[in-house]
Order: sequence, then structure tokens, then C-alpha cells
Amino acid sequence: MSIKTLGAKIFAKHIRKKINKWASNPVITQKRVFDNLINSASNTAFGKDHDFASIKNHDDFIKKVPVRDYEQLRPYVDRVVKGENDVLWPGKPIYFAKTSGTTSGVKYIPLTSDSMPTHIRAARNAILCYVEESKRAAFVDGKMIFLQGSPELVEKNGINLGRLSGIVAHYVPKYLQKNRLPSWETNCIDDWETKVDAVVEETVNENMTIISGIPPWVQMYFEKLKKKTDKPIGELFKNFELFIYGGVNFEPYKATFEKLIGRKVASIELYPASEGFFAFQDKQNEKGMLLQLDSGMFYEFIKADEYFEENSKRLTIGEVEVGVNYVMLISSNAGLWSYNIGDTVMFTGTSPYRLVVSGRIKHFISAFGEHVIGKEVEQAIKEATEATGMTIKEFTVAPQINPEDSELPYHEWFVEFQETPQNIDNFAIEIDNSLRKQNTYYDDLIVGNVLRTLKVRSVPKDGFNLYMKSIGKLGGQNKLPRLSNDRKIVDSLGISIGK
Repeated sequence: MSIKTLGAKIFAKHIRKKINKWASNPVITQKRVFDNLINSASNTAFGKDHDFASIKNHDDFIKKVPVRDYEQLRPYVDRVVKGENDVLWPGKPIYFAKTSGTTSGVKYIPLTSDSMPTHIRAARNAILCYVEESKRAAFVDGKMIFLQGSPELVEKNGINLGRLSGIVAHYVPKYLQKNRLPSWETNCIDDWETKVDAVVEETVNENMTIISGIPPWVQMYFEKLKKKTDKPIGELFKNFELFIYGGVNFEPYKATFEKLIGRKVASIELYPASEGFFAFQDKQNEKGMLLQLDSGMFYEFIKADEYFEENSKRLTIGEVEVGVNYVMLISSNAGLWSYNIGDTVMFTGTSPYRLVVSGRIKHFISAFGEHVIGKEVEQAIKEATEATGMTIKEFTVAPQINPEDSELPYHEWFVEFQETPQNIDNFAIEIDNSLRKQNTYYDDLIVGNVLRTLKVRSVPKDGFNLYMKSIGKLGGQNKLPRLSNDRKIVDSLGISIGK
């Protein structure tokens, strides 16, 4: 056993004890975070505008601080971007994480000297929890790859600006620097396909033990490796032990990954975002990710089906229930206050608090009142692939409101299969049956002849990659929305694949 392996095991045990301490005291932990946030920001422009000095508890906070999204917080963010001090958080941010919003254009999310370490600790602790649970740590002696955006940064009014994944690349611990791939030069390549080709060349003969990235882009990397070597990934990388992912649900890709790898590999799910590192999978056999209650973020939750109602109730961690779909709000030591990150979450347990990401509050289909959400379509595609043995690369769903030939409207699924499907109709039936079991509103519309059963369209090979490339979002942390309440994506998709 190497010194690094032994050290990882000892450190993992220490970190697990610290996590257990705050996780077993969730309400007290969040109260402490809340008080620290309010006290720290009381003399900022935002704190003065919202009378933080008078806030003693969550009820006071609700009265003083309304729920905001990026556009509503933007007047304050713009002041920070211009270089003003003490606006949302004391001093200035050390970075802006640049993201692309669907309605706001480019968004600049502040990262402060207080918030940045929480991103790094959460990523580290996710791996350490796996080490402590599995008692395996030899993989720390192998090579690790993190498929991410370019680490190159630009300066904006004295503050460095870049993609979150690129910023994080500057914080790789020294003891991992020799193990980390790809090279800095390769990581700086902008064109995603060119970058993946370069990553293949750099890693094909290495002892890869950890591979991390968003599933569709890691899948592209695996496919290129297999094409080059004609070997399963598990044979090529004999010591490959851990796949770390986030951003999208892994389940629709799982069968394809196992086929490409040739064996099962342990995985860790992460829930990072520019606004904060919210949760990670801390147990291999527990459903959901451990919510990070001690990471400088105070959480509020609103039931998703009440979110657009006036005066919808804002709940704290001690008030949430398992199995309910919530919109998650955060207040953080990066200067975000009752900020709607856009995600919906569902708790799988409360001792400790674990959750899954159920979708996006703006990504759903409810053209007829059915309100189908991301969690439901991902579960449906999982059940359909298991029942039929088909494997997929990517999919998205949209309503067909005005079909030809005066037939009933329906949900239209655009699916890129790994191999040409033998019987697409059976696949569609399995999806439809799953959705009807999960969503009673959808089932009622089918039974009532308001909707007909869904249709599946087969997307040609690389059709989704061509679409993402056409809108400048191929690779990195970019994700294809699983479902939409209109046909903007699928109409553009049709153009990009030459329909």
C-alpha cells in the first residue's frame, strides 16, 4: 500500500466523521449558516437595502427578501461586474463563472473567497466518502481525467472570468497534479471534438483509474477510444474503478456505458453548479445525494406546483417531505439571496437529507395540463431500454399540438439510438406505459381521448451533436434539455440533421 493510499484512507475516515456531525444536526447547522450569512452581509449594499440589521429569523428574512432569479438580481450583479465593492457580499468576487442563460443571455455568477473553497471541498469529500465506504483507495495512485471546459480566464474589471469547470481546474491539489489529465494545453482547446481527439491520444496508453465528466461527453470519449483500439474501455484501462458525473441523469446512459466498458464500474453522482456545489452521492447503495448543509448556503424550498402562485410558502430544511417536488432557492456566501437556481428537487430521505434533481422549473410539458417533468421522462426511458434491450445516446421530448391528418395531439420523443432499433413501436409503448403509471394527469388525457399515445422519432447518428454544435454548445458543461413545452429545440434539430 502506497503512502498516498494509506493517507487517503485515514483522511477519508476523518472527513466522514465531520460530515456525519453536521448531517445529523440539519436544522441547527442551517440556522448557524443563516446567521453567519446575514451578519456577514449586513453592511453590503444589498444588506442595507433589505435591512439585514433587523433580520433575526427566517420569518423576518421572508418579509425583507423576495425570491429572485438572475434577471431580478441583475441590477446588483451589474454593479459587481462594473467593479463596485461590497454590493452582494463584502469586497469583490475573485471570479465570475460565465454561464449561458435561456432568457438572460450570458450570466455572470460571482464566486468569492468564501464560496470558492466549498466547491473544492465538496468534490474532494465525494471521493473521500467513497474511499471510507469501500475501503478502496489504490486508484489515487493512477491517472485521473476530468473532461471540462477551458481553464483559460479573461479579466473583467479586475476580476477573472471563465467557465466554472475551467476555474476549478486551477484548484487541483498539488498531490494530484502529477496524476491529472489531460494536459493544460489540451484542456485549453476550444473545439470540443478536437479536444476529445487530443484527450484520446494523451490517455490511451495511461493507467486511468478515475474518469469524470457529463455522461454524453464521456460517452463520446469512450466511443473514440474504442474505435481507435478496438477494445472495451474496461480492458484498455484495467484499473478503471470510478466514474464521477453530474449535470444530467446517468440512468439513460447506463446500459450504453456498461457495454462500452465491458464491466460494471462504481460511480459517484455530483450536483455542482456555478451558484454552488449543492450535493453529492455519499453512499453507493442509498438513493439520492447528500445535501451540503454546512457549505455556506442556506436553502429554501417551494412546492413546485405552488411556485407560480402568489405568496407561495417558503420552507426550510426541517419542513420538507420525502417525494414532493420542490423548487430550490439558495442564499450563499457568494452573495446570492433567495435565488432561484431553476432546478426542481425531490427528497429521497431526511435522515440525513438526500435528494435527486427532478428537473427544471421551466423544462416541462404541460401543453394540455399534464405537467410531465424531467424525472418522469428519464424514468420512462430507463424502463423502456430495460424492457426492450435497446440502448440510446440522447433524447428530447416536445408536444405535437397540431398534427397532420387531424389526428389527436401527442408527445413526440426524438431519440438517438446506439444501434438501429428493431421495433420502435414497442419502445414507444413501453415509454407510454411508464409515463401513464407515473403521471395520472397524462393517463387521464389518454383515456379521455384528449391525447393519443406518444410517438418516437429516430434521430440519425450524431444528430444531437450536430444540433449542439450548430448553437455553439457542443461539449463542456452544456446539456441538452430533456423536454420543452414548445417545439423550438426539435424544430432546430430537424434543420440541423437535414430533415
